[in-house]
Amino acid sequence: MLLSIKGLEDYMLPCLNKKYFGFECMGCGLQRSFALLLKGQFIEAFYMYPAIYTLIALFGFVFLNSFKNFKNGTRIIVILAILNVVVIITSYLLKLYIK
Repeated sequence: MLLSIKGLEDYMLPCLNKKYFGFECMGCGLQRSFALLLKGQFIEAFYMYPAIYTLIALFGFVFLNSFKNFKNGTRIIVILAILNVVVIITSYLLKLYIK
C-alpha cells in the first residue's frame, strides 16, 4: 500500500496558478491531502486541505444517492455543496491573509 501511495505522489499535478502567478489556487493541497488520508495521517490531511472531509461527505452521499434515492437527497446534496464552497473559500482566504 505504501508503495502505491509513493507512486501516486510521483504523478501529482503541479499548481499552474502558483507556478505562473506566484500564489496558490483554491484547490492547492487537495491531492497531497488525499495522499495523506491514504497514509492514515488524518489530522495532517485536514491541515493540508480543510475541505477534504466535506468533499468526501459530498461525493459519498452523491454515490449513495445514485443507488438509493433518499427522500431529501437533492436538498442534502445542495447543502453539502454549499458547505464545501464555504469551507473552501474560508480556508483559502485564511491561507492568503494569515501567511
